[in-house]
Amino acid sequence: MEAEFQYPPDVFELLIETISRLSRGKKGVVLFLQGAGVAQEDLAEVNEIVRTNPKSINKFEIVRKVLTKVNARGDSGLRPRREIIKRVIEFENFDTCWPEDRLEAKGLVASVREAVNAKDSFTRMKQERDMEREQMLSGQRRERVAVALKREKIEDVSKRLFALFSMDKEPQERGKLLEAVLNDLFKVYGVHVREDFRRRAPDSGVVLEQIDGVIELDGTIHLVEMKWLNSPVGMGEFSPHLSRLFMRANAHGIFIATNGYTQPVITECTNALSLKTIFLCSLQEFVLLLQRQDDLVEFLKKKSRAAIVDKKPYLEILC
Repeated sequence: MEAEFQYPPDVFELLIETISRLSRGKKGVVLFLQGAGVAQEDLAEVNEIVRTNPKSINKFEIVRKVLTKVNARGDSGLRPRREIIKRVIEFENFDTCWPEDRLEAKGLVASVREAVNAKDSFTRMKQERDMEREQMLSGQRRERVAVALKREKIEDVSKRLFALFSMDKEPQERGKLLEAVLNDLFKVYGVHVREDFRRRAPDSGVVLEQIDGVIELDGTIHLVEMKWLNSPVGMGEFSPHLSRLFMRANAHGIFIATNGYTQPVITECTNALSLKTIFLCSLQEFVLLLQRQDDLVEFLKKKSRAAIVDKKPYLEILC
């Protein structure tokens, strides 16, 4: 039974019937309650009656008067309420009872145990339900926090990306910042990223090749190349990326450009699809995706499916 609360009526009456039969005399009943930690002020009235006029009260009335006072208390009655229950359900020596009361006392003690166990079960079930509800609410709160944090990060990436459009006089710096912005965008959407990868010669440390980014999508490695150019990407800019793909087994490719691609690049990319999965993106697609706050992962998967299934390496998704 959840002892923080008062005795419910059924337990209250059961305790009166039980405690009254556990002692032969009235003083024994008072001592039982006193031993359970009942406050002296709650025992004072029955003590005085038992001392001065014992015939005017019986054991059942003694227990009822005392339990009524204990039950009316708040936190101060918590300990004695618990202890009374404990002393009753642990009671084993029925020699203190009148012989004719022993069997009934044993049955009543058993009934108290059953009542306590039943209420404990309901309490545990309620606690479990409350815990499940709290876990659910906690999960919802964490989810709301995660969504809000993700939205803040997306807005930060958006601001940084839009700021790049005013850096026409700093093309090299803008190119580096573009790599960082798009890599951060991948991170926001939970896409595993390895930034600005360089492969060096083992003997001299000379950089043999540089890759703007490496991401993992659906368990497949994708090499990412990003170019901010004032004109469409031609074969001169595209060929090195294609060569890096063919140098690596099972690697897919993504190319991101600001001003589209020449027809030879699209044709070459289409031909390469028979051997390698590669798809082309425009920076405008990313700008619009950020404005819509769409799912980047689904966007990339749709582009990849178009390249693999439809042999369309440059399917623009603008809405």
